[in-house]
Amino acid sequence: MRVAVIGTGTMGAGMAASILRAGHDVSVWNRTAERTTDLVNSGARGSTDPTDCVRDADVVVTMLYDEAATADAAAAFLPAMRDGAVWMQSATVGPAGAVRLADLAARHGVATLDAPVLGTKAPAEQGTLTALISGPDSLLETVRPVVEAIAVKTVSAGTEPGAASALKLACNAMVATLTAATAQSVAIARHLGVDPTLFLQALDGGPIGAPYTQLKGTAMIEREFTPSFGVDGVVKDLDLMIDATDTSAGRLLGAVRAAFADASDRGHGSDDMASVIDAFAPPA
Repeated sequence: MRVAVIGTGTMGAGMAASILRAGHDVSVWNRTAERTTDLVNSGARGSTDPTDCVRDADVVVTMLYDEAATADAAAAFLPAMRDGAVWMQSATVGPAGAVRLADLAARHGVATLDAPVLGTKAPAEQGTLTALISGPDSLLETVRPVVEAIAVKTVSAGTEPGAASALKLACNAMVATLTAATAQSVAIARHLGVDPTLFLQALDGGPIGAPYTQLKGTAMIEREFTPSFGVDGVVKDLDLMIDATDTSAGRLLGAVRAAFADASDRGHGSDDMASVIDAFAPPA
Protein backbone atom coordinates (compact mmCIF):
# COMPACT_ATOMS: atom_id res chain seq x y z
CA MET A 1 0.00 0.00 0.00
CA ARG A 2 0.99 3.63 -0.31
CA VAL A 3 1.13 5.00 3.23
CA ALA A 4 1.77 8.56 4.40
CA VAL A 5 3.04 9.05 7.96
CA ILE A 6 2.58 12.56 9.34
CA GLY A 7 4.71 13.04 12.46
CA THR A 8 7.95 11.10 12.86
CA GLY A 9 8.83 11.75 16.48
CA THR A 10 9.53 9.03 19.03
CA MET A 11 6.50 6.94 18.08
CA GLY A 12 5.86 7.97 14.49
CA ALA A 13 9.39 7.19 13.34
CA GLY A 14 9.18 3.66 14.70
CA MET A 15 5.76 3.12 13.15
CA ALA A 16 6.95 4.40 9.77
CA ALA A 17 9.98 2.10 9.94
CA SER A 18 7.74 -0.88 10.70
CA ILE A 19 5.45 -0.02 7.78
CA LEU A 20 8.49 0.25 5.49
CA ARG A 21 9.82 -3.09 6.72
CA ALA A 22 6.48 -4.69 5.82
CA GLY A 23 7.08 -3.72 2.19
CA HIS A 24 4.76 -0.75 1.79
CA ASP A 25 5.60 2.48 -0.04
CA VAL A 26 5.97 5.14 2.65
CA SER A 27 6.10 8.92 2.47
CA VAL A 28 6.93 10.89 5.61
CA TRP A 29 6.65 14.43 6.88
CA ASN A 30 7.67 16.03 10.15
CA ARG A 31 7.75 19.67 11.15
CA THR A 32 11.43 19.17 12.06
CA ALA A 33 12.68 17.74 8.77
CA GLU A 34 15.82 16.22 10.30
CA ARG A 35 13.63 13.65 12.04
CA THR A 36 12.83 12.06 8.69
CA THR A 37 16.46 11.59 7.60
CA ASP A 38 16.91 8.01 8.82
CA LEU A 39 13.61 6.97 7.28
CA VAL A 40 14.50 8.53 3.94
CA ASN A 41 17.84 6.75 4.04
CA SER A 42 15.90 3.51 4.62
CA GLY A 43 13.70 4.02 1.56
CA ALA A 44 10.88 6.37 2.56
CA ARG A 45 10.06 9.41 0.47
CA GLY A 46 10.64 12.66 2.31
CA SER A 47 8.00 15.33 1.85
CA THR A 48 8.23 19.09 1.99
CA ASP A 49 4.79 19.56 3.55
CA PRO A 50 1.74 17.51 4.64
CA THR A 51 -0.05 18.13 1.34
CA ASP A 52 2.81 16.64 -0.67
CA CYS A 53 3.09 13.72 1.76
CA VAL A 54 -0.49 12.47 1.35
CA ARG A 55 -1.12 13.16 -2.32
CA ASP A 56 -0.98 9.54 -3.58
CA ALA A 57 -1.52 7.70 -0.28
CA ASP A 58 -4.06 4.95 0.30
CA VAL A 59 -3.73 5.40 4.08
CA VAL A 60 -2.63 8.48 6.03
CA VAL A 61 -1.33 7.86 9.55
CA THR A 62 -1.00 10.83 11.91
CA MET A 63 1.15 10.57 15.02
CA LEU A 64 1.57 14.16 16.17
CA TYR A 65 1.88 15.58 19.68
CA ASP A 66 -1.70 16.69 20.34
CA GLU A 67 -5.02 17.68 18.85
CA ALA A 68 -3.89 21.20 17.93
CA ALA A 69 -0.87 19.96 15.96
CA THR A 70 -3.00 17.27 14.30
CA ALA A 71 -5.77 19.68 13.31
CA ASP A 72 -3.21 22.13 11.93
CA ALA A 73 -1.63 19.45 9.71
CA ALA A 74 -5.04 18.05 8.74
CA ALA A 75 -6.23 21.44 7.53
CA ALA A 76 -3.44 21.21 4.97
CA PHE A 77 -3.57 17.56 3.97
CA LEU A 78 -7.28 16.69 4.02
CA PRO A 79 -8.10 18.60 0.81
CA ALA A 80 -5.22 16.80 -0.93
CA MET A 81 -6.21 13.23 -0.02
CA ARG A 82 -7.31 11.14 -2.97
CA ASP A 83 -10.79 9.63 -3.20
CA GLY A 84 -11.10 6.43 -1.17
CA ALA A 85 -8.06 7.11 1.04
CA VAL A 86 -8.46 6.56 4.80
CA TRP A 87 -7.12 8.76 7.58
CA MET A 88 -5.87 6.61 10.48
CA GLN A 89 -5.61 9.06 13.39
CA SER A 90 -3.22 7.62 16.00
CA ALA A 91 -2.21 10.59 18.15
CA THR A 92 -3.50 10.71 21.74
CA VAL A 93 -6.12 13.45 21.58
CA GLY A 94 -8.85 12.24 23.96
CA PRO A 95 -12.38 11.23 22.99
CA ALA A 96 -13.67 14.75 22.44
CA GLY A 97 -10.64 15.60 20.32
CA ALA A 98 -11.11 12.44 18.27
CA VAL A 99 -14.72 13.41 17.54
CA ARG A 100 -13.67 16.92 16.50
CA LEU A 101 -11.00 15.54 14.16
CA ALA A 102 -13.50 13.05 12.68
CA ASP A 103 -15.91 15.93 12.07
CA LEU A 104 -13.11 17.87 10.37
CA ALA A 105 -12.42 14.89 8.11
CA ALA A 106 -16.11 14.49 7.31
CA ARG A 107 -16.31 18.11 6.17
CA HIS A 108 -13.68 17.23 3.58
CA GLY A 109 -15.38 13.96 2.62
CA VAL A 110 -12.55 11.85 4.07
CA ALA A 111 -13.15 8.57 5.92
CA THR A 112 -11.32 8.30 9.24
CA LEU A 113 -10.54 5.75 11.93
CA ASP A 114 -9.87 6.57 15.57
CA ALA A 115 -6.70 4.48 15.95
CA PRO A 116 -4.44 5.25 18.93
CA VAL A 117 -1.83 2.69 19.95
CA LEU A 118 -0.44 1.26 23.18
CA GLY A 119 3.31 0.95 23.51
CA THR A 120 6.42 3.09 23.52
CA LYS A 121 9.51 3.62 21.37
CA ALA A 122 10.82 0.04 21.22
CA PRO A 123 7.46 -1.63 20.39
CA ALA A 124 6.86 1.03 17.72
CA GLU A 125 10.23 0.19 16.15
CA GLN A 126 9.60 -3.55 16.44
CA GLY A 127 6.05 -3.47 15.07
CA THR A 128 4.67 -4.90 18.33
CA LEU A 129 2.25 -2.18 19.41
CA THR A 130 -1.37 -2.78 20.39
CA ALA A 131 -3.78 -0.94 18.09
CA LEU A 132 -7.02 0.41 19.55
CA ILE A 133 -9.57 0.96 16.77
CA SER A 134 -13.01 2.49 16.53
CA GLY A 135 -14.84 3.15 13.32
CA PRO A 136 -16.61 1.26 10.52
CA ASP A 137 -15.47 -2.34 10.07
CA SER A 138 -15.02 -1.74 6.34
CA LEU A 139 -12.39 0.91 7.04
CA LEU A 140 -10.51 -1.39 9.38
CA GLU A 141 -10.30 -3.94 6.59
CA THR A 142 -8.92 -1.26 4.29
CA VAL A 143 -6.12 -0.31 6.69
CA ARG A 144 -5.49 -3.81 8.06
CA PRO A 145 -2.16 -4.26 6.21
CA VAL A 146 -0.90 -1.10 7.90
CA VAL A 147 -2.24 -2.14 11.31
CA GLU A 148 -0.60 -5.55 10.96
CA ALA A 149 2.72 -3.83 10.16
CA ILE A 150 2.74 -1.81 13.39
CA ALA A 151 0.83 -4.00 15.86
CA VAL A 152 0.63 -7.58 17.10
CA LYS A 153 -2.76 -7.05 18.72
CA THR A 154 -5.86 -5.12 17.72
CA VAL A 155 -8.67 -4.21 20.10
CA SER A 156 -11.92 -3.02 18.56
CA ALA A 157 -13.68 -0.40 20.66
CA GLY A 158 -16.78 -0.17 18.47
CA THR A 159 -17.85 1.97 15.59
CA GLU A 160 -18.13 5.43 17.14
CA PRO A 161 -15.33 8.00 16.76
CA GLY A 162 -13.74 8.71 20.12
CA ALA A 163 -14.34 5.25 21.60
CA ALA A 164 -10.80 4.05 20.93
CA SER A 165 -9.40 7.33 22.24
CA ALA A 166 -11.44 6.89 25.43
CA LEU A 167 -9.99 3.40 25.83
CA LYS A 168 -6.50 4.82 25.28
CA LEU A 169 -6.98 7.25 28.18
CA ALA A 170 -8.09 4.43 30.47
CA CYS A 171 -4.98 2.45 29.53
CA ASN A 172 -2.63 5.42 29.87
CA ALA A 173 -4.11 6.18 33.28
CA MET A 174 -2.87 2.77 34.38
CA VAL A 175 0.57 3.38 32.85
CA ALA A 176 0.99 6.76 34.55
CA THR A 177 -0.34 5.57 37.91
CA LEU A 178 1.79 2.41 37.92
CA THR A 179 4.90 4.41 37.06
CA ALA A 180 4.24 6.94 39.82
CA ALA A 181 3.46 4.15 42.31
CA THR A 182 6.71 2.39 41.42
CA ALA A 183 8.62 5.65 41.96
CA GLN A 184 6.96 6.09 45.34
CA SER A 185 7.97 2.61 46.48
CA VAL A 186 11.57 3.11 45.31
CA ALA A 187 11.64 6.42 47.20
CA ILE A 188 10.14 4.87 50.37
CA ALA A 189 12.73 2.09 50.31
CA ARG A 190 15.53 4.65 50.06
CA HIS A 191 14.01 6.85 52.77
CA LEU A 192 13.83 3.89 55.16
CA GLY A 193 17.39 2.85 54.43
CA VAL A 194 16.57 -0.18 52.26
CA ASP A 195 18.34 -0.94 48.97
CA PRO A 196 15.56 -0.24 46.40
CA THR A 197 16.72 -3.16 44.25
CA LEU A 198 15.41 -5.38 47.06
CA PHE A 199 11.94 -3.90 46.48
CA LEU A 200 12.06 -5.11 42.87
CA GLN A 201 13.54 -8.44 43.93
CA ALA A 202 10.76 -8.97 46.45
CA LEU A 203 8.05 -8.37 43.84
CA ASP A 204 9.70 -10.25 40.98
CA GLY A 205 7.76 -13.34 39.94
CA GLY A 206 4.71 -12.39 42.01
CA PRO A 207 1.37 -11.11 40.75
CA ILE A 208 2.29 -7.43 41.20
CA GLY A 209 5.90 -7.79 40.05
CA ALA A 210 4.86 -6.94 36.50
CA PRO A 211 7.55 -6.71 33.81
CA TYR A 212 6.67 -3.01 33.51
CA THR A 213 7.30 -2.47 37.23
CA GLN A 214 10.68 -4.14 36.90
CA LEU A 215 11.54 -2.15 33.76
CA LYS A 216 10.66 1.28 35.11
CA GLY A 217 11.90 0.52 38.62
CA THR A 218 15.29 -0.47 37.26
CA ALA A 219 15.41 2.67 35.11
CA MET A 220 14.66 4.78 38.17
CA ILE A 221 17.36 3.15 40.27
CA GLU A 222 19.94 3.36 37.47
CA ARG A 223 18.74 6.85 36.44
CA GLU A 224 18.33 5.77 32.84
CA PHE A 225 15.96 8.39 31.45
CA THR A 226 16.37 8.03 27.66
CA PRO A 227 12.85 8.89 26.50
CA SER A 228 10.39 6.21 25.47
CA PHE A 229 7.43 8.22 26.79
CA GLY A 230 8.34 11.73 27.86
CA VAL A 231 7.18 13.37 31.07
CA ASP A 232 5.52 16.30 29.31
CA GLY A 233 3.57 13.86 27.15
CA VAL A 234 2.35 12.11 30.29
CA VAL A 235 1.21 15.43 31.75
CA LYS A 236 -0.61 16.24 28.50
CA ASP A 237 -2.39 12.87 28.58
CA LEU A 238 -3.29 13.26 32.25
CA ASP A 239 -4.87 16.63 31.44
CA LEU A 240 -6.98 14.88 28.79
CA MET A 241 -8.04 12.28 31.38
CA ILE A 242 -8.96 14.94 33.93
CA ASP A 243 -10.98 16.84 31.33
CA ALA A 244 -12.80 13.67 30.24
CA THR A 245 -13.72 12.29 33.68
CA ASP A 246 -15.37 13.42 36.88
CA THR A 247 -13.70 13.57 40.28
CA SER A 248 -15.10 10.18 41.30
CA ALA A 249 -13.85 8.17 38.34
CA GLY A 250 -10.54 10.00 38.22
CA ARG A 251 -9.88 10.65 41.89
CA LEU A 252 -6.18 9.60 41.66
CA LEU A 253 -5.42 11.59 38.55
CA GLY A 254 -4.71 14.90 40.29
CA ALA A 255 -2.07 13.38 42.55
CA VAL A 256 -0.45 11.48 39.68
CA ARG A 257 -0.44 14.61 37.53
CA ALA A 258 1.15 16.62 40.32
CA ALA A 259 4.03 14.14 40.51
CA PHE A 260 4.74 14.28 36.79
CA ALA A 261 4.31 18.07 36.67
CA ASP A 262 6.84 18.34 39.51
CA ALA A 263 9.28 16.15 37.55
CA SER A 264 8.81 18.44 34.55
CA ASP A 265 9.44 21.51 36.69
CA ARG A 266 12.69 19.89 37.83
CA GLY A 267 13.91 19.76 34.24
CA HIS A 268 12.69 16.32 33.14
CA GLY A 269 10.02 17.39 30.67
CA SER A 270 11.65 15.68 27.69
CA ASP A 271 13.07 12.77 29.73
CA ASP A 272 11.44 9.38 30.06
CA MET A 273 8.54 9.08 32.49
CA ALA A 274 10.79 7.04 34.81
CA SER A 275 12.33 10.38 35.81
CA VAL A 276 9.19 10.99 37.89
CA ILE A 277 11.29 9.39 40.65
CA ASP A 278 12.79 12.84 41.25
CA ALA A 279 9.36 14.16 42.21
CA PHE A 280 9.61 11.91 45.29
CA ALA A 281 12.92 13.41 46.45
CA PRO A 282 13.33 16.60 48.48
CA PRO A 283 13.88 19.73 46.34
CA ALA A 284 17.54 20.46 45.65
